[in-house]
Amino acid sequence: MSEHGTVRKPMSSLSAIRTARADAIASATLTVQTRGEGFFEITRELAAFLKNANARDGLLLLFLRHTSASLVIQENADADVRIDLVTALDRLAPADAPWVHDTEGPDDMPAHVKSMLDGVSLHVPVADGALGLGTWQGVYVAEHRRAPHRREVIVQFVGSCGRE
Repeated sequence: MSEHGTVRKPMSSLSAIRTARADAIASATLTVQTRGEGFFEITRELAAFLKNANARDGLLLLFLRHTSASLVIQENADADVRIDLVTALDRLAPADAPWVHDTEGPDDMPAHVKSMLDGVSLHVPVADGALGLGTWQGVYVAEHRRAPHRREVIVQFVGSCGRE
């Protein structure tokens, strides 16, 4: 609402509507070897998956099979953004907090909290075989543990496949 109590309508427009018959499901598991805490981009691997599946129009579903890492869509142009995001997450869930769960080390419980905040699943629209990401967006596995880990991402495309 404006300061006068009136509702402002957004300046917006809707593109032409595209339709496609969802006649295929393509699935694979992507294994990502992290080098410790940080963000590991998987956008290229996802684009290659779509190409190999002959994906056309649909939805790419991603699910990370872990509770101490997460999946995120973030800026891929400036690495400083990802450094600042690690710092921000450390402030939200510091390793030196009085966590009860510490069986796997002081960074484990904070990693679970960070995973809960970021999430372990994503969906990305696919049009004409390409990810519907913005200009500066990339898809990342966010590793929240200090040690390297092997992470598995279930990758699934639901939509239409084939060449035009």
